[in-house]
Amino acid sequence: MRFLHTADWHLGKKLHGFDLQAEQQAAYEQILKLALDEQVDAVVIAGDLYDRAIPNETAVKQLNSMLMDMNLTHRLPLLAISGNHDSAARLRTGSAWFKATNFYLNTKLSQAFTPITMGDTQFYLLPYFEPFEARQYFEDDDLRTVQQAMVKIVAAMQATFAPDKKHVLVAHFFAAGSEHVDSETQVTVGGLNAIPVDLLAPFDYVALGHLHGKDALQAARVRYSGSPVKFSISEATQTKGVWIVDTDPFKLTFKPLTPIRDVRVLTGSFETLTTPAFYQQQAKDDYLAVQLTDQRVIPNVMQALRDVYPHIIELERVNGPVLTNNPATKIDPNLDPMTLLAKFFEQTTDDDLTDQQQQWAQTALTAAMKEEG
Repeated sequence: MRFLHTADWHLGKKLHGFDLQAEQQAAYEQILKLALDEQVDAVVIAGDLYDRAIPNETAVKQLNSMLMDMNLTHRLPLLAISGNHDSAARLRTGSAWFKATNFYLNTKLSQAFTPITMGDTQFYLLPYFEPFEARQYFEDDDLRTVQQAMVKIVAAMQATFAPDKKHVLVAHFFAAGSEHVDSETQVTVGGLNAIPVDLLAPFDYVALGHLHGKDALQAARVRYSGSPVKFSISEATQTKGVWIVDTDPFKLTFKPLTPIRDVRVLTGSFETLTTPAFYQQQAKDDYLAVQLTDQRVIPNVMQALRDVYPHIIELERVNGPVLTNNPATKIDPNLDPMTLLAKFFEQTTDDDLTDQQQQWAQTALTAAMKEEG
């Protein structure tokens, strides 16, 4: 059995206001090509297909198009679960007929104990769940944490293991020893205990979702695929991709994805960053966290940088706050507003207002005076 393990698509997510639809579509197309080129027997999606419980119309259309393309057009069996960002009720709409095309989507804890058998492997699809669901399912009021629930869940799954099959768990939770990045929801399953990796030992492989980096957990047979797209600057150094998993003999192969716009950190002085000899060597269209080394005031610095780098997502002064050499002086408060502004600007920035800045200020002042009148 060979399958592709992916997760955390987060369709509908934005990066500091920038729409990621094109990036997510490009990642999907690479995933599809890998699935076809590697001749996988199934595609596993370990939760968080959407970025929010009530996705926007564009995200819904995009996911439907992707799933139909994989499953109906290319006849790839799909094994998917809901994650903590998904609305289980909304995601399972239409699931009554999914199985007719080998599309298995579990959104309820009760579904996880019926394995899906493909080739030499039994797949157990465990969606994100809260502790109260386990209490209800097992009729055990003593189950207060997800870790306690997982002990019973794993035991119940083991009771259905076929001895001549491999066993794969697909789940969406925080495994003990894993590391978060900024774009991930800072919760464990149900907001409670992390799941010990040792508890997952009965399975030949555990395909996890929830954390966005493939290296968040280093366990031989328990892995996060990571998200296919970078969702924060804390992911700048990560390599995004998917796992190709062979069950017999067991083999794990990571396949990287190439972003159409990368997320990077760019450090330098304003003069360097805006010099053609420098920026013409850059991928200017990437999503950039700019780290300015200047300590001087730079008028309209963000707009000036965005004229060169249109997708700046962060701007930081790495050498501390802007410094001026001017000592504090008293300014006559009876001066007219434009003169007050000009003197304040000169004192705090060690520079004069430009003609354009004066024009903007005068326009704003005129509008404010009209509102008062």
